[in-house]
Amino acid sequence: MVNGEDTKPTTNPPIVPNPSQPPLVRAPATRIACLTYFRGGAECLPLGKGDREGRLLGMSWELRARGLECAFSIFRASILSASALVEIRDLNFAYDKRPILKGINMTIPKGSLIAIMGLSGCGKTTLLRHIGGSLMPSSGYVKVGGQVLHELDQDGLYAMRRKMGMLFQFGALFTDMSVYDNVAFQMREHTDLPEEIIHDLVMMKLHAVGLRGTHKLMPSELSGGMSRRVALARTVALDPMLIMYDEPFAGLDPISLTVVGNLIRRLNDALGATSIVVTHDVQESMKIVDYIYFMADGVVVSEGTPDEIRASDKDFVHQFVHGEMDGPVPFHYPGLDFRQDMNIPV
Repeated sequence: MVNGEDTKPTTNPPIVPNPSQPPLVRAPATRIACLTYFRGGAECLPLGKGDREGRLLGMSWELRARGLECAFSIFRASILSASALVEIRDLNFAYDKRPILKGINMTIPKGSLIAIMGLSGCGKTTLLRHIGGSLMPSSGYVKVGGQVLHELDQDGLYAMRRKMGMLFQFGALFTDMSVYDNVAFQMREHTDLPEEIIHDLVMMKLHAVGLRGTHKLMPSELSGGMSRRVALARTVALDPMLIMYDEPFAGLDPISLTVVGNLIRRLNDALGATSIVVTHDVQESMKIVDYIYFMADGVVVSEGTPDEIRASDKDFVHQFVHGEMDGPVPFHYPGLDFRQDMNIPV
């Protein structure tokens, strides 16, 4: 009250909708909402100053949409790059004169679970070996934790690998060691921990995969699914920041497949790790992963979230996801005319 008169706080005048433009939608209260973005044909603005300035700019809605959507894409790319654990840029590799990887680009954010899919021989495992530092690129680079792998010396590469875990295709357990010694191997090799601590850690890792009771058994006494779970316990023995899985679902029965899939997801989240899964199992992978890259003939032909991949209208992706016989994916490996190989005159 001033001089005996009631006063009300000053407010901005209400925004009058323009019938010629799509309706305004209030952006969610996140950092991304600080940018103007567009979704589903509706203009989405943080209501306030930005909106009034947008009206005063006098630009067409379509022009502002294109410009600001581009700004959002740049902002999203910069966020992904800043939070990426693995960056692959223009990666090329060849065995002798046979090209295997051709200009691969991937960004794998920290804490994510990524699947790399494709036909056998398309370069998936070769790419995994580059990420692990086992192979050096012909050109381009792989950066892990901000470090370019092929620029590291031997000590630096070994130090980086100690932060990684690898689950091989069929477990690759040491057959002459017990389950306990298999899981303890990395701890004894790379740390100076006393045996009492190693014992507790081994039992905790085996308990996490549901096989604490098998610690005295030999690998020959385990089923295929149990061997894979013991190998998973060994893979996460040192709590790696990056875990790589090469065909973790191969040869598993439906129950073991589901168990291993759920373990991969749970361990990734519990450890705060980043995981890369190379697999052919489309349906099981889509239940657990955050993002998928499809490879064919050494290049990335498609990428997206599981929902985006399921809805993809690309012929290659549709044929692979649905397991169809007819499509652009050839059954035969490239070779000479069959009549030539059979020495039949053409």
